[in-house]
Amino acid sequence: MDQTDVLTSARDAYSRGDWQTAYESLSQARAGGELGAADLAALGGAAWWVGRVQESLEVTELAYRLLEDAGDAEQAAMRALDLALLWFTRGDVVVTSGWLNRARRLLDGLPEGAAHGYLAYIDGALGLARWDMPVLDREAAALAGLARRLRDPALTSLSLVLAGLGDLRRGRTTSGFAQLDEAMLPVLAGSLAPEWAGEVYCTVIHACHELGDLERMRAWTRATEQWCEQFRGEVVFSGICRVHRLQLLCTEGGWAEAEEGIERSGAELEGRNNWVAGEAFYQLGEIRRMRGDRDGALAAYARARALGTEPQPGESLLRHATGDGDAAWSGLSGALAGRDRLAGARLLTSGVQVALGLNLVEEADRWCRRLEEIAAEFDTPGLRAWAAHARGAVQVAQGRCDDAIASLEASAREYRSQRCRYETAQVYELLARAHAGAGRAEVAAGDLATALAIYRELGAAPDVRRLEGDGAALPAGLTEREGEVLSCVATGMSNRAVAQTLVISEKTVSRHLANIFTKIGVTSRTAAAAWAHENGLPRRT
Repeated sequence: MDQTDVLTSARDAYSRGDWQTAYESLSQARAGGELGAADLAALGGAAWWVGRVQESLEVTELAYRLLEDAGDAEQAAMRALDLALLWFTRGDVVVTSGWLNRARRLLDGLPEGAAHGYLAYIDGALGLARWDMPVLDREAAALAGLARRLRDPALTSLSLVLAGLGDLRRGRTTSGFAQLDEAMLPVLAGSLAPEWAGEVYCTVIHACHELGDLERMRAWTRATEQWCEQFRGEVVFSGICRVHRLQLLCTEGGWAEAEEGIERSGAELEGRNNWVAGEAFYQLGEIRRMRGDRDGALAAYARARALGTEPQPGESLLRHATGDGDAAWSGLSGALAGRDRLAGARLLTSGVQVALGLNLVEEADRWCRRLEEIAAEFDTPGLRAWAAHARGAVQVAQGRCDDAIASLEASAREYRSQRCRYETAQVYELLARAHAGAGRAEVAAGDLATALAIYRELGAAPDVRRLEGDGAALPAGLTEREGEVLSCVATGMSNRAVAQTLVISEKTVSRHLANIFTKIGVTSRTAAAAWAHENGLPRRT
């Protein structure tokens, strides 16, 4: 096959989305002679789709330089924008901005065209990432006007994405999701280049996940998977879809099935789409945390952090579960300080749990009120569920059992509609406490049995052990961790030795001891040790 035939075959494969064949044929053609800028750009695109990211960046940059040297400013700008998008999906905002500035320089003074619209889109997306709403609004309006004047469906789709995200950030969820849904229509019709269509899909699915609208997330994940089916072989967006599908599977309780797949998908996406790879490793950490694999969870959280995803609230919940409540509280408080209102909602939910574990009821109530304000503003199923769950937990701690039952039942309805299995079990556990406090022992026993059954089904080993141990509760209402601290103290350990033995901070040891002294009615370590011996606490050696 001569060079002309190879190129013809490669271009045909590229046009039908057969990225592997296009990549192989274009590589063969390049080995046989120099390629023009258009074919180099196609080779760069095909290389990205089959996962050869570094080669994609290098070849696309070469196409850009050829176009710039030839004086084709508009096409050179489009290649610069392609590179900006690739770097943006990798999570490198600095390099993204550099390529945007090159595109902006090239387009300065040219008649308005599609490239101006793609520039406006990425500028708006960066504004959103920085929570710079004026920039987002400006670029969304400019893009919408350009799309109308050019009658370009691709630019129309991108303008709707920016406008929809702006509405979502302002709590106008009905309008925001309506615009995002409409933005998908040109994508489904094939009006966008595949790389930009994939960007729209990912953006919409991420927005659904962030706002806790899991049914919409399911619908668009299925649509994205169907879109990927038009391409031959495994492509980068297949891996992205797999991560989102496995996130949903985790919500539904399929932890064992999801664990291996999400780890593999995260590893495959490193360097291709670091945002989604980070989400994958964070979700892997969550699975391991809830299954009781502390070391595995920490390793997954570390990989998420290395990819730019802060592993909160999971990392703090892990510390809380292993007895270091002070570190958990500090971690959540610090993370919340750097988040916008919407992104902070999940942290507030977990913060209420940690605060109540530390007996900081007033602080838990304050965080709960903040969460309720966010839920009222954005009004999505997930946010409503989190807010009602948190309020019910606070009401249980306050002894307002009937109010707690109403809040928790509302939360359970939302969780069931979203297929959130683990959270449903947590609510049933709280309902058991509320019904017991209201004197309904039989109802409480049924709720506790339901929670335990779900935990067992999920493989939530720490929760199963905790609930199964309720029948052999420690005297004086001591928690399991307080019992461990007291057992250590009874052997004569110092606070530092206790902290080292239990892998918690000395401050946490002091807090536990204060609670223990109050519960057992003593004022000294010696008296506490004597009480431990008298009441048969097991000695720790």
